[in-house]
Amino acid sequence: MSGPRILQFGTIGQLGIELMAAARDAGLPVTAISQDVADFTRPDDVVRAVRETEADIVVNAAAYTAVDKAESEEALARTINADTVGAMAQACAARGLPLIHVSTDYVFDGAKPAPYVETDRVNPQNAYGRTKLAGELAVAAATPRHVILRTSWVYSAHGNNFVKTMLRLGTERDTLNVVNDQYGAPTSAANIAAAILSIARALHARAPQDSFGTFHFTDGGETSWYGFAQAILEEAQAWTAIKAQVHPIPTSGYPTPARRPVNSRLDCAKIERVYGIGLVPWRDALTRVLAQLKAQQEAAL
Repeated sequence: MSGPRILQFGTIGQLGIELMAAARDAGLPVTAISQDVADFTRPDDVVRAVRETEADIVVNAAAYTAVDKAESEEALARTINADTVGAMAQACAARGLPLIHVSTDYVFDGAKPAPYVETDRVNPQNAYGRTKLAGELAVAAATPRHVILRTSWVYSAHGNNFVKTMLRLGTERDTLNVVNDQYGAPTSAANIAAAILSIARALHARAPQDSFGTFHFTDGGETSWYGFAQAILEEAQAWTAIKAQVHPIPTSGYPTPARRPVNSRLDCAKIERVYGIGLVPWRDALTRVLAQLKAQQEAAL
């Protein structure tokens, strides 16, 4: 059986870019729908795209992801992350199409001392998390043939993210103060894309037992934002003009509009068991992305 035909929403974000690249490399046919064609502030656009598709599986990589800005734009974030996603899921149900939808660790409050499993109680502490949870609930209510994939601390060689911010500030400043009491797993968008394509292939070939529902996926291991920043600057020193020293600070020393969970660690045993998807150690994934950024820098010279 050939691979699945995929309808992808989201083309300019980190995950959308990596998904298109991974599908191209794998020879999988993907129809990637841009914001110009399906505006997520207009659910009917998205519904129409699903109704008209010839794809076998729908993947949603589109979202409102401006965590702090969502505190003042929660209604807009809810439209994009919940209302339109729910309409998409209903359209998928009407067509009998599986839906793979990406969600976030921010649906949890971070109070648990251990990594979160899929069945743990959700309790989002910020507007972004509330709207993403509403999207999860809308998907689950609309169609049983869904895979909700929660992930955390996403970065890539594209777009705006923590890695690129640290590299920029590391060359501009002498010192950087970075939070050292929030813990999670930095996760490469490329690895999320690879996991999504593995799931799509499995669903298309023959859905494994317990294949639908909610799953956690991150890169392997854990660190703090401070530890992540240290690793970024240490590895990049060989090829960029890093001068900053990184200093650990508590969350209270870096107030933000949106409250972040202290514990963003996700237990990924379920996705390993059901889909056989292993975890790439986060330091290995970081090395790969930094190599991409180094190549981009050299090509620009």
